[in-house]
Formats: sequence, structure tokens, C-alpha cells
Amino acid sequence: MLVSAKEMLTKAKEGHYAVGQFNINNLEWTKAILLTAEELHSPVILGVSEGAAKYMCGYRTVAAMTSAMVDSLGITVPVALHLDHGSYEGALACIEAGFSSVMFDGSHYPIAENIEKTKALVKLTGERGLSLEAEVGAIGGEEDGVIGAGECADPAECKMIADLGVTMLAAGIGNIHGKYPENWPGLSFETLEAISEKVGAMPLVLHGGTGIPGDMIRRAISLGVSKINVNTECQLAFAAATRAYIEAGKDQIGKGFDPRKLLAPGFEAIRATVKEKMELFGSVNRA
Repeated sequence: MLVSAKEMLTKAKEGHYAVGQFNINNLEWTKAILLTAEELHSPVILGVSEGAAKYMCGYRTVAAMTSAMVDSLGITVPVALHLDHGSYEGALACIEAGFSSVMFDGSHYPIAENIEKTKALVKLTGERGLSLEAEVGAIGGEEDGVIGAGECADPAECKMIADLGVTMLAAGIGNIHGKYPENWPGLSFETLEAISEKVGAMPLVLHGGTGIPGDMIRRAISLGVSKINVNTECQLAFAAATRAYIEAGKDQIGKGFDPRKLLAPGFEAIRATVKEKMELFGSVNRA
């Protein structure tokens, strides 16, 4: 059964660890993440961008697949199915489709409009027992058509959004989607500290978790980050393992071309990546 992310993130905030959001792109991704979470007894959030949902035949298909997989695999740890960087319309569609959590990314709107739309979604998600993520300040780089300049969030605006009653808040602190450039200056912990002071017990979200050094991750968690998003790292691991399998000619041996064999190395690479992140985030044995 899919659950709201509220309880798992409240526990993470109190326990000074973070729950990983790992984006899914197909059945292999979903199965790999769920099995790893169960093995490590870790709560987990499955992130779905609007583009990935379209690729997987729509929100209802994703919700039905994920819910059925949780049941079929006998998953006992808490699992939230979460819309990542959703539009207002996308959030409404996911609420109807059976997602247990949604993100409304209103960071590109003027703050008054961000507040207005977020407030409406607070009411809707509250009525249905779903969790809601909001965003202030843009996450740098591009993910699935969502492009941000990487501006640091205004702590005062963060408090305004947090006070609406959202479950969690994503705030730009110099983080970037995709690979980090060599000249990346790092996370702005000064901004994170100021935001954390303003929002109090509100769980904070760190997008762009791929490539951030472990010491920065641990410090961010100590300053209130309770959810960390990982997508690119799983994609890179899957691509590298699949490439190695094909370059070794294993797809030409016997029935090595069978998708169940062809995709197996990538599947295992995702599992290894997710395990590494869960251990770093401190969510192992927290379910």
C-alpha cells in the first residue's frame, strides 16, 4: 500500500537522517528500488516526473503498476509515490490518479502566485491525506524540461510557503539537477541555515542529490534536510552497466539479447546505487 510521505519525513527530521527519493522510469527502475528498500528496511519515495509519467503511459498506469508491485513483491516498508516538479495541473491529475504524494513547483511564479496555487493544493491534499512538497528558489540545471538558474531561495519566502501547511519544502541552495560542473562552488549552507531557522520543524528537501560530496550531504541533513532526490546517478549507473554488457558481446551469447538478461546488469547497478545512497542518508533500518 502506498502511503503519504508525511510520517516518514517527520521521523527523519526528528532522527536526523534523510529519506531518499529515487526517480523511476520503467518497471526495472521501480522493482530495483523497491527490493533494495525492503532489503535495507528503509522507507522510500518513488519520484515520477511529468515526462517520465507520459513515457510510462500516464499517471494512472504508473500508480497502478507501483501499487500492484508493492503488493506482489510483499514490500513492507513505507513507500510513497510522488510527483516530482509537477505543474499545478499535473498535481491535480496525480491526486486523481492515485499518487500518495505530489510536488507543486511554483518557484518560477511570482511569490504571490506560488502562494495562491500552493494554498489550494494544501486544501486538496489535506482532504485526501496526501503529502505535498512546495518549492522556493530555483534548482539549477535541467530535468525533464524543467530549467532553473539555481537561485538561492529567500528565507522569508520559504517561511511564507511553509506556513501554508505544506508537508515539505524544497529550497534552492545552489544545488543543480544533473552532473555538477567542476567549478561548482558547493551548497550554500548559510542559506540553508537561515531557511531552517525560519521554517522550524518543516522537513526540507534537497534536489539534485547526484554528485554532492558525502560530507556536504551529511551537513545538509544536520541542518534540516530530510528528503534527498537522486535520479541522474541511477541513470548513469544503468547506462554504464548496460554498455559494458553489450561491449563484452554478452548480448550475442545464447539468449543474451533477451531483455530480461540484457537489462539485468543495469538493474543490479541501480540496486547498488540506491543501497549506497540509503546508507549515506542514514535511512537503513528506519522503516
